[in-house]
Amino acid sequence: MWGLLLLARPASAQGPTPPTGALDQPPAAPLDGFWKGPLKVPGGSLEVVFRFLKLTSGDYFGTLDVPLQKVSHLEVQVTQSHDTVQFYAPAAGSRFVGVLAAKGQQLVGTWQQPGFKVAMTLARSAAPVATAASTRLTPPYREENVAFGGGAAAPRLAGTFTVPAGPGPFPAVVLVSDAGVQDRNGAVDGYAPLGQLADYLTRRGVAVLRFDDRGVGQAGAPAPEPTAAELVSDAQAGLSFLRNRPEADSSRLGLIGHGEGGNVALLAAAQPLPPDFVVALAAAGLPGRELVLQQQSTTLRQLGTDNAELAAIAKRQQAVFDVIGRTPDNDLARMMVTNLLRHSNSPTDAATAQRRAAEMTTARYRYFLEFDPVANLKFVACPVLLLNGTADGFVSADANLAALEKGLKANKLLMVKKLPGVNHLFQPEPGQWPVVAGQPKPTFSPLAEETIRAWITERGPAKK
Repeated sequence: MWGLLLLARPASAQGPTPPTGALDQPPAAPLDGFWKGPLKVPGGSLEVVFRFLKLTSGDYFGTLDVPLQKVSHLEVQVTQSHDTVQFYAPAAGSRFVGVLAAKGQQLVGTWQQPGFKVAMTLARSAAPVATAASTRLTPPYREENVAFGGGAAAPRLAGTFTVPAGPGPFPAVVLVSDAGVQDRNGAVDGYAPLGQLADYLTRRGVAVLRFDDRGVGQAGAPAPEPTAAELVSDAQAGLSFLRNRPEADSSRLGLIGHGEGGNVALLAAAQPLPPDFVVALAAAGLPGRELVLQQQSTTLRQLGTDNAELAAIAKRQQAVFDVIGRTPDNDLARMMVTNLLRHSNSPTDAATAQRRAAEMTTARYRYFLEFDPVANLKFVACPVLLLNGTADGFVSADANLAALEKGLKANKLLMVKKLPGVNHLFQPEPGQWPVVAGQPKPTFSPLAEETIRAWITERGPAKK
C-alpha cells in the first residue's frame, strides 16, 4: 500500500568479483520482463512476481509484488554475475539468490527472510494483457461516459454510468475505490474488480456509477494523495449525480466501497444527506497504527518469522510511529525517521531510508496513522452490509469486522458476513478462477457478487 518504485543499485557496485576465466564465459541471459513463482509458506503458498527492466546505463529497474498480500511495487536491488542472480527487497528484508536454468526461462534458487529460508523456482512469464477491453462484446445495457463534481470540495471527476435494460428507475450505487490512485475499474495487473462488479450488478438490475480517482485519466492533474476524509466529498458528488438522473431510484441510492473506499462510504453515511445504504468490502476497523502492525505481523508470520523477531519488528515500527506522532515539523520528523530506519536491526541504505521517511511524513500518512474508523459509526443509521474475506491478509476479517460491528452496534439494519477463501482483492481461491486461453484468470468472487446483489435487492423501494 505504501511501497515506492525505486531504481535498483548498479550491479557493478554490488556484484561479487567475477571468478578467474569469467571473461571466457558467455554473457548472462537478460532478466528483462516478469518472473513469477510460488513461495511456500506454512499452510500454503504465495505467488511472488518480480519485474525487471534494463536501463540504458546497464542497471536494472526492479520491483516485487505479492498480489494475495496486496504488496505492490517494492524496490528490488539486483546483482547479476553471469548466470547467478541476487534480488534483494530491503523494505521486506527478503532476498532471492538463484541460477538461470532451462535456457534462461527459469531461476532456481532460495528465498531468505529473517528466520525463514525455502527453495523457490521462478519462471519467466508473459506480461499481463492490458488490451482485452478493446475486444469486449457490447454489453446488454447502456454505458455513458460522464463528468460530475467540481468546486472547492470535490474536483471535476470523470466516470462511467451503466444503466440496466428496461424502463427503470433502478436502485443505483456509486463505487468507491481502495487506497492508491486507480482508474474507474480499479485495475490491478489486468484484474479490474470495480469494472467486473459494475458489469455484474448492471446486468441484474442495478445502475452503477464508477469513476477515476483524482489525478487519473480525465480527473485532472496529479496532486497530493487525499485522505479518506477528503475523499468523502467525491462519494457525495457521485450521489448527487445519481439524484439528478431519472434512471436512478432516488429512494435506493447507495455507496459500495472497497478497502479504504469502504471507510469513505461509512464516513459519508455519518454526514448530512447520507446514502440510503452502504456496502463496505474489506473496510478497516482498526486504527491506522494497529492496522499497519497487523498487516506486517500477518505477512511475516506467513513467511515463518518467529515470535521474538515479530515482537522486535513491532517495537521498532511503533518507535517510528511515535516519532511521527510527536514531531509535527516534517523536516525534523523525516530526519529522525531516516535515522531510525538506517540503524535498525535490518539496516536500510540512505536513499531508501530517505524516500520511505518522506512518504511516512506526508499529510495523508499522518492522517492514516491516527484515523479511527469506528469513531463516527454511531451516526450511521442507514442499512450497512459488511463483507470481508477469510483469506484477506491485508485487512484481517476477524479483527476488523469485530471492530466495525462494535462501532455499529446501535444500527439495527446491519449485516456482517465473512466469505470463505476470498482475499483482499475480492478474488476467490485460484482453483475457482476461469481458464482463459489456457491460463487461470483472476475474477471477482461470484459469492461476493451475488451476496451484494441480493442484499441490495432486499432493500426494496422506500415506503411513501
